[in-house]
Amino acid sequence: MDVIVLGGGLMGTASAYFLARRGARVTLVERNRIGAGATIASFGNIRRTGRHPSQLPLAHRSLKLWGEAERLLGHDVEFRATGHIRLIFDEGGLADMRAYAEAARPWGLDLEELGPCEIRARFPGLGPEAVAASFSPQDGSGNPRLIVPAFAAAARKLGAEIIEGAEVDKITYTGSGFLVASSKGTFAAGCLLNTAGAWGARIAAQFGEEVPLDARGPQMGVTEPLPHRILPVVGIWTRDKDYGAYLRQVERGNIVFGGAAERVPVDLDPGHAIADPMRLPTQLRAVARLLPAIAQVALIRTWSGCEGYVRDMLPVMGRSATTPGLFHAFGFSGHGFQLGPGVGDAMAELITTGRCETPLDDFRIDRFGRAACSYRDESGPHRNGSNALREKLI
Repeated sequence: MDVIVLGGGLMGTASAYFLARRGARVTLVERNRIGAGATIASFGNIRRTGRHPSQLPLAHRSLKLWGEAERLLGHDVEFRATGHIRLIFDEGGLADMRAYAEAARPWGLDLEELGPCEIRARFPGLGPEAVAASFSPQDGSGNPRLIVPAFAAAARKLGAEIIEGAEVDKITYTGSGFLVASSKGTFAAGCLLNTAGAWGARIAAQFGEEVPLDARGPQMGVTEPLPHRILPVVGIWTRDKDYGAYLRQVERGNIVFGGAAERVPVDLDPGHAIADPMRLPTQLRAVARLLPAIAQVALIRTWSGCEGYVRDMLPVMGRSATTPGLFHAFGFSGHGFQLGPGVGDAMAELITTGRCETPLDDFRIDRFGRAACSYRDESGPHRNGSNALREKLI
């Protein structure tokens, strides 16, 4: 089987690798350089907490692969299962956490609830005013700068062709396959996998499939190195977007942070996102609520990246509804990093076998024409839901 993968981010390179492992002949086409898009701007959070319940089977599949990444890829991608703690500062946040924990338990996620004394004893220096927290010990973080090159290199070793700096001029469906004309040649295959991230909706539209997607950029920052003391990834349960910050400390000592700043619109041509320094003071105040000591630390860099946000905050994954041989995996709305290996593995299974053991029905591209209830996640936008269990999470 021949497959063309469009897009060289985490989803694309992971898909290329797992497709090649299953014996497919793969050509990956990337308009810039491998991993230079949304992945490189990622916070590196590997968390299941707070995800829409229908994402949890995919998140579990992906977490297992993160644990096997060094063995599979032959490189340490700095996956560390140091845990994920979410601090709570008010009764509304506590109620939301408990409702989510109850709803997520049948989907295989067990959250530990911590009281104030446990937080102080186990995680000194974090959230001194927190009234409670949730803790997921198996989650953690990985290095966005390492994972995509590692997948690409491993895919190449299995025979995949990785084409960088190739602007796609035209995509043609021939009735029996696809022709992709680019600045670096024309490629033919029986299947086409659209992992083009924020540009994915443009590709889908060429095949009559409209996806309500907005390109936006998060605001990220990193501090000078400090003694390494913070092991888990730190987040917050809150209904106030002005406090929705998160942070983690890398092994070299720097503290990476994000959140609590409105994501800025990004023009897909050329697709460059720029951090707004005017938003930084508000962002740092929110981060300091989680870690007061950061107020005394020097900030050394800020950045952003172009991410694709679907209006319901669920990704688009699975078969095309209009074109045989076309598959989609895009629109992960700023929370796709943890899912990346699982997405690649699931799409390779679906493309090569015609089925997928992980349920993907909620991510179908034709869902936008269907009536649906809504679910509000911790970042604000609404997501699809299909039953009362999900409605109670609003």
